[in-house]
Amino acid sequence: MSVRFHLPVVMAGIAAVFALCVAAGIAWNWAPDRPLQDLTQQWAPPPSRFIDVNGLSVHIRDEGIADDPVPVLLIHGTSSSLHTWEGWVSILKKDRRVISMDLPGFGLTGPNAEQDYSNAAYTRFMLDLMDQLHIRKAVLAGNSLGGEIAWNVAVAAPQRVDKLILVDAAGYAFKPISIPAGFQIARIPILSWFMDHTLPASMLEESVKDVYGNPEKVSPALLARYRAMTVRAGNRAALRKRIRTLNLGENAADIQRIHVPTLILWGGKDKLIPPENAAWFARDIAQSKLIMFDELGHVPQEEAPFVTAAAARIFLARDTR
Repeated sequence: MSVRFHLPVVMAGIAAVFALCVAAGIAWNWAPDRPLQDLTQQWAPPPSRFIDVNGLSVHIRDEGIADDPVPVLLIHGTSSSLHTWEGWVSILKKDRRVISMDLPGFGLTGPNAEQDYSNAAYTRFMLDLMDQLHIRKAVLAGNSLGGEIAWNVAVAAPQRVDKLILVDAAGYAFKPISIPAGFQIARIPILSWFMDHTLPASMLEESVKDVYGNPEKVSPALLARYRAMTVRAGNRAALRKRIRTLNLGENAADIQRIHVPTLILWGGKDKLIPPENAAWFARDIAQSKLIMFDELGHVPQEEAPFVTAAAARIFLARDTR
């Protein structure tokens, strides 16, 4: 007995099965944008508030010593939010005024009207934010992208920066050991629809664990926070814009122009920005001190807030005039 297969019929069957699998995958991982008002009750309780900075409603927290003449501004990294600094704030606010914010394109602040997420735009944003809060001079502390923004402000407006704290900061061209899956997908234009409407739990978990030295510290509550910040309306489109316009190391030569006291904190297990970059910052910034945390990853302020904040607190207390 012989059985004949008609190629068009077989191909149509394969296509139908494939389409069903794709549809099932989309349905299982469906995660469309959520409007800001759906997220504020859980993720922006007091002391969170929103202030206008050149027409953009910016999510900030302003805590600690209100009359501190030189506040500490904490700047998060890519796809993060001010929540990454909560451990630091709990310690530093005992002695200082501490301000954290969600950058344009991230957290609850969300996208800006210009859709400009360049380093120059972020530098202008930080100076505008300082003006809006009537801050003449500040300590800038930043992680990853936030560190890059911090030192760019120090280059552009040195009179506005008292000290710098660079935590696994971007700045030099580098070759990552591993790139979080979400960042990789953001680079691929053809996947933009899927990125905007789905968020596989496994991909999110892998991306967050990738930036921790000890992945076991990544809790369901932490993943819930990253998920909420990712699906905030407009953030995924903003991430694509940011990732596609990256030019690693474009202003690295400017780092040698920094002449303020600088603390460099780094995770020895950082797989995104290799630890050798820490030594480059220490080499190029004359008034700098480097502390390496061998067991931590790319977000040491989040992974081990108390030990890293203790180092920052000592640095802040030191008179470097």
